[in-house]
Amino acid sequence: MSAPVLEVRDIAKRFGGLAALDGASLALQAGRVTGLIGPNGAGKTTLLNVMTGLVRPDAGQVLLSGQDVTGLATHRYAALGVARTFQIVRELGSLTVLENLLLAPRRQSGEGVATGLFARPKWWREERANAAKARELLERIGLWKLADQPSAGLSGGQKKLLDLARALLLEPKLILLDEPGAGVSPPVKQELIRLIRELKAEGVSFGLIEHDMHLIGELCDEVHVMAEGRNLVSGTFREVIADRRVVEAYLGVAA
Repeated sequence: MSAPVLEVRDIAKRFGGLAALDGASLALQAGRVTGLIGPNGAGKTTLLNVMTGLVRPDAGQVLLSGQDVTGLATHRYAALGVARTFQIVRELGSLTVLENLLLAPRRQSGEGVATGLFARPKWWREERANAAKARELLERIGLWKLADQPSAGLSGGQKKLLDLARALLLEPKLILLDEPGAGVSPPVKQELIRLIRELKAEGVSFGLIEHDMHLIGELCDEVHVMAEGRNLVSGTFREVIADRRVVEAYLGVAA
């Protein structure tokens, strides 16, 4: 069996006297949607931040396709094919929807002074190619008619779609989603489900933090439950929601 596309082993992280993670482990298999659920304060977002270089663990390993990448800078993870979205989308509101997307592609020649001054034809070719990709994505997510509008005017759900499109422009092999369904209307949620299913069929792998159990049940091949900074239960969606330990962790009472 091939190595997981991304794996974390025995991750520990403390913030002062708080143990946010206490030996958490997780493996994301290629071509699958892996869900991560648990009560508030379980350590899910901290683990996601460790998996993308935003937080350096106190102990444990992060492995990308079997290679140790623990402590790598965030932009290096992106260069290796790992993209992520955020629970609270931070778009550049004064820029248009299209302009927000055009910031995402890596290694743009126009970002260098020398290329910008002396290799303008190359820069322009890249700009046109990136603009074409961005337009295709906007059409795919249903935001093309808003391409020239300020992104500040998007609804919360539309901003989630824009955040996913920015991640896709990095051409990742793995996308980590932090509560994509939070604050999203039912129609946009169905659009997210459709897009993730399509992208999975195209070979993109996903890790998904979510409190919406409908979304988890619709999308995830396997689900991992966290509580108090460590693993609690793993299995299919039906298996984990039927486990008494999961009920106890969420409700705080014995099942």
